[in-house]
Amino acid sequence: MELHLETVALFSLKLAYESEDSSPILRDDLVMGDYQRDVFELLVRRGDVEAIQVKVGECVGLALAAVGGVDKPLGRELGRLATELGTIQTMEQLDAPLIALKDYLKDIQ
Repeated sequence: MELHLETVALFSLKLAYESEDSSPILRDDLVMGDYQRDVFELLVRRGDVEAIQVKVGECVGLALAAVGGVDKPLGRELGRLATELGTIQTMEQLDAPLIALKDYLKDIQ
């Protein structure tokens, strides 16, 4: 699960900050500091669904802004997936919406 969380953060930050004429954002870049696998691992071990949602929400919010917000076609689906993730209440429920969000972010890269 930690890998999926880190990947959602990475793809979101790529959408927000990566440009065609710059070098790609990688997992060890400074911008990923608060969103690395070990940070998510700690939150998963604690079972802190709310903190996970906040971290993912921060990144997805940046990605939403980068695609033009929820009024644009890409943003509508991204917003829907983020909202679905935000309604999760237990760690057991987190996997499916997280994977859907990760896959969508990968597709729109």
